[in-house]
Amino acid sequence: MELFLIRALQLILCFALLILLHEGGHFLFAKLFKVRVEKFCLFFDPWFTPFKFKPKNSDTTYGIGWLPLGGYVKIAGMIDESMDTEQLKQPEQPWEFRAKPAWQRLFIMIGGVLVNFVLAFVIYAAVLFTWGETYVPMKNYTHGLKFSTEAQELGFRDGDILLAIDAKQCEKFDGNVFRDLSEAHSATVLRKGQEVSLSLPGNLNMLDMIKNEPRFVDILLPSVVDSVVPGTAAAKAGIRPGDQITAFNGTALTTVNEFNIVRGTMDDVLACASAADSARLRQATVCISRAAGQTDTLSLHLDADYKLGVVWRNPLQKEYKTVTREYGLLESIPAGISHGWNVLSGYVADLKYLFTADGAKSVGSFGAIGSLFPATWDWCRFWELTAFISLMLAFMNILPIPALDGGHVFFLLIEVITRRKPSDKFMERAQMVGMTLLLLLMALAIFNDFRNFLF
Repeated sequence: MELFLIRALQLILCFALLILLHEGGHFLFAKLFKVRVEKFCLFFDPWFTPFKFKPKNSDTTYGIGWLPLGGYVKIAGMIDESMDTEQLKQPEQPWEFRAKPAWQRLFIMIGGVLVNFVLAFVIYAAVLFTWGETYVPMKNYTHGLKFSTEAQELGFRDGDILLAIDAKQCEKFDGNVFRDLSEAHSATVLRKGQEVSLSLPGNLNMLDMIKNEPRFVDILLPSVVDSVVPGTAAAKAGIRPGDQITAFNGTALTTVNEFNIVRGTMDDVLACASAADSARLRQATVCISRAAGQTDTLSLHLDADYKLGVVWRNPLQKEYKTVTREYGLLESIPAGISHGWNVLSGYVADLKYLFTADGAKSVGSFGAIGSLFPATWDWCRFWELTAFISLMLAFMNILPIPALDGGHVFFLLIEVITRRKPSDKFMERAQMVGMTLLLLLMALAIFNDFRNFLF
């Protein structure tokens, strides 16, 4: 429950900040062009508004809604998600959105997206300035990487260290490795001290590379025990820190990656087993190599949750040497912009998978986004995710879909080009179509969240 609350608080804080600033962008340009803003609301407030106030001599009512799915500013003389068309039946007023020239209306509509883009770049720059960038250089993965069967069919071998992908140097292991490998025609690896060149097809499915178990490539984690949980099966059997598990139930292994595959297979079997079979399967045999050099074979009785009870040594802390690059104030600004642009371009490139069957299943709502946040409060990670979500919301909002900012921008650009303003009736129908599409997409995302939670 505590982990859920920590993630939920981070998600709510992130969304509240992004919504306030996004809607603040619309509000700022509306005020700049003397357009009346009737309401500014954090979160949605269908049927009632729990908290609202209107400052003296102000045209704007400020409120906090009860449905944390977004927020809005209600701009006078504009067809928006409120679908308030009564105002449009009245004579046009100079302080209304519809009375302003197209270029001013255009800036009002892109104001929120502009704020989201700028905010992301500012956050990335601030993160680099405050915490720097800590990572393990690819060459420091002395145990090498672990590759799936598919990767090994292409020529990769466990223990290889990626040096370059399509002649582009691999600096660190992150999501870009999967993206680059999926589109690459060649890769260079360091294998037993020698550089080896491999040919790749250039059209691998990145979603499959990431979601399949085991993943196409992963950090190789030696199956060395860091600590043993008191009272567990491992402790009772005599497993000690520094021991390396070399086999589990007759399957040879040397890495945590392989151990997780064996345990995953075992979990699948246990899910369908009877009570008698479950009791039998809880009897396990483990082969270990002691730190002193001797080997032992141990029989143990797994706990009711079938956990072994060991904590693996973290090579990122114990064996793989990290480096930290510090950024001064002037350095952090271009570096933050460059990093934000790389994140955005990667996100846009990956959207092509959204139109596949697996991509549609990966669409998620608040459950999926909330799971991105760590189970412990980490300000550095919080701000990195806030910047990423800000970019994601900005890009999705600028898509030319009616009911989104991008839909309004699209029709405004048509108006600028043709010098003909779409009718209010047309805009009302377009808004309804856009809202229907968004509601269907939200329903799919929520369905996927529930499915992933249950299964």
